[in-house]
Amino acid sequence: MRAITMERVEKTRQAVLDTVCNGLLTHEQKVTGLERLAESLVEVIDLPPGYLELKDAGIICDLAESNCPPRPRYIVPDYAKLFRNGCAFLELEPPSDLDEALNVLSIFMRHVPSVTNFPVFIGFLDRLLEPFVLKESRETAKKKIKLFLRYVDRTITDSFCHADIGPACSLTGRLVLECQKEEPASVPNISFLYDPEITPEDYALLAAETALCSAKPSFANHRMFLAELGPDYAVASCYNGLLAGGGSYTLTRLRLGHLASAVSGPDDFWPRLKHAAETMMAYMDARISFIADKSGFFETNFLAKEGFIQKDRFTAMFGLVGLAECVNTVMEKSGKKGRFGHSDQADRLGLEIMDTLDGLVKAHRNPFCSATGGHFLLHGQVGIDSDVGESPAARIPIGEEPEELSDHLIHCGLFHKYFPSGTGDVFAVEATAGRNPAYVLDMVKGGFAKGGRYFSIYGSDSDVIRVTGYLVKRSEMDKLASGKNVPRNTTALGLGSVRNAHVLERKRR
Repeated sequence: MRAITMERVEKTRQAVLDTVCNGLLTHEQKVTGLERLAESLVEVIDLPPGYLELKDAGIICDLAESNCPPRPRYIVPDYAKLFRNGCAFLELEPPSDLDEALNVLSIFMRHVPSVTNFPVFIGFLDRLLEPFVLKESRETAKKKIKLFLRYVDRTITDSFCHADIGPACSLTGRLVLECQKEEPASVPNISFLYDPEITPEDYALLAAETALCSAKPSFANHRMFLAELGPDYAVASCYNGLLAGGGSYTLTRLRLGHLASAVSGPDDFWPRLKHAAETMMAYMDARISFIADKSGFFETNFLAKEGFIQKDRFTAMFGLVGLAECVNTVMEKSGKKGRFGHSDQADRLGLEIMDTLDGLVKAHRNPFCSATGGHFLLHGQVGIDSDVGESPAARIPIGEEPEELSDHLIHCGLFHKYFPSGTGDVFAVEATAGRNPAYVLDMVKGGFAKGGRYFSIYGSDSDVIRVTGYLVKRSEMDKLASGKNVPRNTTALGLGSVRNAHVLERKRR
């Protein structure tokens, strides 16, 4: 545990003042920022040897998680239990019709915390609502769902809020997609759990058509997630595969590009990789120990007390970014030509790095991660707005995408298999494809057949776009850039990624 210096206290005081006086922030955004500043003044994590050096070098990144974490980073409640039993703490009875179901869901989800203080998962909307939707006329049910989705977009002002539909077809799922087509919004993020043997063709085509105009839903490889996490998995936040009724204690990331830049050559790289990975996992252990054993969250929060979440359904996510830049740098320092995504030799190096990390993570044990066999899960992290020169996860850098889409999809399949807690690739599609959603669906089918896990697609003329793993509106970024405040805090993240990561310059397919 580190002592807090007066210099740091003074910096925090100035940051508090800057936050209060920031005209680009809404009141809610200011409150969230002030909370994080307060938490930063308390140190409860026992940092492992070497951690601060690696953090200061930009090799380990804690993703702005609190030094005094009051709850797990990602929480994925069992909403089916809510609909079966109600909630005593919130004085909610089990719903009996669609109005009550949407009302219960609206109230409950606002009490589900996360690292952003907003829910990162609001349920399998089709499974939850279908029994009630079938009791209504189609027109009435659609109007009520549209109003609910509008409520989510206007009150959950954070694009890491996520809902799932599929793989089976349902009237509710169709209505959700129709509503998103008619009223595109950046919240909630939506995953379409897709299995061509279960999902009807016309339903999947509707999902593809919707994605082209609203950047959602993304397509999740249901068979892959099912095989790895079992039938009770959910896709939450950006594209995080987690267990329903649980979640993830923490997500810390290894910045592989920074690591490679700091080594002298390939002989130095491998021991430095092992040291950085093991140090990061020791840090994660310390965070988890405090959350699970000392914070009191699981003993006092109603979600745990009423069984909507259970401690033995939680895991933790070992994140990484910059595999492409890491490979390219190590290749250069080895005197070899070839770049990630364009060279068999470079891709083999990428696979060797991933095999090494996969082995290290699977060899590490944490007693609080019983949900995943006592192990952390690898996660291809989506990047953050301040990243410069480091691509998300194992993606090919923007501007270097293969000319042929098939080559790009095959490359995705080489690396998606390593990330059971989620990774994905994003494709911008020419507006003309909007008249041919079958093209998008064929792309998804082909990519999944080659081992792809998660694909996000948006039309080149869409106002709503996918930045990395979350959604923003171009129109809102324009407002923020012109000095106007906007309701969604993720718009600022998107604007930073546009400037630093060139996300609007993706190759159009």
